[in-house]
Amino acid sequence: MNQSAPLWLPTREIELVAGTPPGGGQDRPARALIEVLNKHNLIKQPMKLTNIPGRGGGNAWDYLRANSGNPHVLAINSSTIISNKLLGVSNITYSDLTPIANLYTEYPIFIVRTDSPITDIAAVMRRLKADTAGLKITLATALGNPNHIALARLTSHAGGDVKALTIKVFDSARYAIEHVVKGEAELGVITAVSAVPEITAGSLRTIATSAPQRLDGVFKDAPTLMESGVNCSVGMWRGLIAAADIQPSAVAFWERTLASVAATEEWQAELAKKYWANTYLAGSEERACLDQERDIMSEALTDLDLLPGAKSA
Repeated sequence: MNQSAPLWLPTREIELVAGTPPGGGQDRPARALIEVLNKHNLIKQPMKLTNIPGRGGGNAWDYLRANSGNPHVLAINSSTIISNKLLGVSNITYSDLTPIANLYTEYPIFIVRTDSPITDIAAVMRRLKADTAGLKITLATALGNPNHIALARLTSHAGGDVKALTIKVFDSARYAIEHVVKGEAELGVITAVSAVPEITAGSLRTIATSAPQRLDGVFKDAPTLMESGVNCSVGMWRGLIAAADIQPSAVAFWERTLASVAATEEWQAELAKKYWANTYLAGSEERACLDQERDIMSEALTDLDLLPGAKSA
């Protein structure tokens, strides 16, 4: 955090952009942030939420780039900002904007209908090995994200063909879940909290997670991929990112403000309620983490033959 920067304060309405529809993976942290900011009067100006879905958040980051130099417009950041650039979906990455903080990490789960003949992750691996393309799968919000990487690692471990996967991608996990509930996909790979209503209602069940250890609550009986012998514990981090070329004093303001949010009881309760792991980082530590994430994701996507120019491409 830049302690020496001159004081800056917002002078007009703050616009927070989420790259998914209402209820989606970027929308949820945006709403939670606004609620805590308002409750603790951390922002003296009004705030509005703008949903600009598409391309796994890419459309929202395009909008943010168009507001270069404006510290009153921010967006939810996620790992898709890295994979989109690697996969050629977008020409924007985090270094083209101004990262403020990483807020938390949430982990993918593998879901099926309760009446599905797929009873465990071993059954999924058998299907993937015998007929990779025959298993209809859905995920959100973009190819190359941690949900896709977890699926690809599972497929590779099973001996299936990663490039043969039959995947339908949605802009929101809520849409992907509906696809599974309707029986239009046999398997869904989405972030954990997204499916809590259907799991609680008994229409879906979780057969595995990609978390480093078991989640609690409704996921306490779901084994991790690591428990099943799959070397995979990837998660989807979420953060806050600002436009490019904003003044250092504005960066310092947003870093201080986010640190204040992260310290509140309400934010900590939100993390626990939504199965979000507290991975808060800001300043130079966050930027170093993003660089590391870029290297890790590039290696993972290359190893799994998902990048243009990888192995057999």
